[in-house]
Order: sequence, then structure tokens, then C-alpha cells
Amino acid sequence: MSIALTDVTRHFGVLAAVDGLTALVETGQFFTVLGPSGCGKSTLLRLIAGLEPLDAGRIALNGRPVAGPGLDLPPEARGLGVVFQSYALWPHLDVLGNVAFPIEAAGRRRQAARAEAEAHLASVALQGLGTRRPADLSGGQRQRVALARCLAGRARVVLMDEPLANLDPHLRAAMEEELAAFHRTSGATTLYITHDQREAMALGDRIAVMNQGRFEQIGTPEDIHDRPATAFVGRFVGRGAVLPVDVLAIAGGRARLGLAGAEIEAAAPPGLSPGPANLLLRPKDVAPDPDGLPTVARGSTYRGGEWEIRLALAGMPEADPLVLLQTGRPPAGPPPNLRVLGGWVIPGRAPAESDPP
Repeated sequence: MSIALTDVTRHFGVLAAVDGLTALVETGQFFTVLGPSGCGKSTLLRLIAGLEPLDAGRIALNGRPVAGPGLDLPPEARGLGVVFQSYALWPHLDVLGNVAFPIEAAGRRRQAARAEAEAHLASVALQGLGTRRPADLSGGQRQRVALARCLAGRARVVLMDEPLANLDPHLRAAMEEELAAFHRTSGATTLYITHDQREAMALGDRIAVMNQGRFEQIGTPEDIHDRPATAFVGRFVGRGAVLPVDVLAIAGGRARLGLAGAEIEAAAPPGLSPGPANLLLRPKDVAPDPDGLPTVARGSTYRGGEWEIRLALAGMPEADPLVLLQTGRPPAGPPPNLRVLGGWVIPGRAPAESDPP
């Protein structure tokens, strides 16, 4: 099943939590919505699930309208599965009973439902734990029970609202593999809400970066990281600095730029015009060079295996710091000059208030 959003809008007072969103999630796709807290991600999921009413716009599942002017199908009529951050398991039922519940609700006999539930538990590597109560399981195991219950419900669209947020960091990587396997097993269209860019990159076929109720960009993980469409996306995803530049000339997908009194080159999107723009510089785009641009030290942090050195370009002290990575401790003395090796030009000059904190 596909998910079609057309001008979807939801207000809370004067605040537009979801502000005229239009997008298509194709059948079988793992579509990740990535954004900071308060940007409207969970509200969007609740609108699709039927847990919040639309103020304007339309939602269709596989071409069938489920919400719009004069229409608001209840959640149980939409054929969706939802996995919440809180797991939402019934504490009075054992694991097998939790997974068997949607099967019995669909009309299967109890014995047949529990046999099918055992198969779904095996698919998430929880065979043999059917008699335990949710309180007796770890956080990762409870999340897998919730996934097995989604499989048992035979939902063709699965909505996941930050399902790994309550897990320890070391468990998240393992659960990412579980979620990818779940997606392959179910074949369902999956819409996944997260504020964690690592999860979004690891899981999503396509990523929508959300900010202030709108999608700033929709694309593949590579598009989002390497070719951001806005300064917000460039700053929010990955490590990098977004600096103001002047586009002097464009030829063959490359732009000649004015930066801090020097001329450099960087990759440019189609349709770029001369004038003010922004330049995204990732750590790979800069290197120490005695003949490079002078810098001012902004601090350093040990990240385990490498040092992250933050440097501002001289003459641009208020701009984003550039990040230089090296394995050894930064030496004492003046900071190094930097040579710009590449980068990506972002059209326009974004206002500072649109940038993430």
C-alpha cells in the first residue's frame, strides 16, 4: 500500500504543527521522517493513523481516501499497524497472548491464533519466550514483541514512532538490523519517525527531513547527506559547516566561489545562478595546508579513535566552525591553515533563524 499526502495540515492554536505537506510514500518503501524535537513528526504519524483529525488536506492509502473534507476513517478502518516508542504491550497478557490478540480479533480460533503467533515470535528471534509477561523482558525484547504483533496484524502499512528511543545505544545497532529484517519479512510500506540521523541513514530507502511542520527535502540517504537542498538540511544531517559564499561562475557542474577573500571551487546543483549562496563543507572537504586559509581555534573534542578540531575561518568568526579530523592530539600553538578540497553549493542565503540550534 502507498501513502499519499496532499496539503496535509494540522494546527494547535496558532501553531501549524504540520503545514501543508505533500508527499508520496510508494508501496513497499521504508520512508524515514527525520527532524528535531517539536518539528511535527509524531503529529504527522498520528494524522496518518487516524489518531488526530486533519484541519486541511487529504490522506489516501493505496489510492483509497481515508481523511479529507467530510471524511475521517477511524484507525481500525485504515488497516495500519503502529509501533509506539512506549511499546504499548498489554501487561496482563503473556508474550504469546499479545502477539495472538490481533489474529483472534480477526476471527481465528484461539489455538490456531497462538500457533500463528509462535511463528511470528520466531521471525523476531523470540521463540520460547511466549509464556513470559512483558515486565519480564528487556527493552529490546519488548520492542520485538511489538514488531511481531505488527506482523500478526498483517498490516500493509506500518507506522513507527521513534521505536528505538528508549533503548541503550549499544542495543540500537542490533535493533536496526531487526527492523530492517522486519521490513523485508513483512513487505509492508513503512513510515518511520526519528530524530536520530544515524537511524534514518541506516534504515531509510528515502528520507524526508522535517522542520517547522514542513519537509525541507525528500531524497535518498546519499542525496540528503551529500547534496542537501537547504542550509538547515546541511547542518542537521552529518557534521559540517554551512558558510556564506558568492557564486562567481558555473561550468560543468562546478562553481567558482568567493570565500573569505579567496577563490575556490566546489560541486554545484543544476540551475545554480551567480550571486549569494551557501557552501557546505564536511570534514573530508578540508585539509591542513600552510598556504591555505588562516583559521581561529574554536575548540577540540576526543571522539574515541579521533580528535574533532573545530576551526573558524579568520575574518568569519561568527560563521559555522569547520571540522578537521585527526587521530593524534592537537599540537600546541597556532591553529593550522586550511585548504578547501571540495564542498557542495546550496542555492540561496538561508536566514539564520531557520537553522537548527
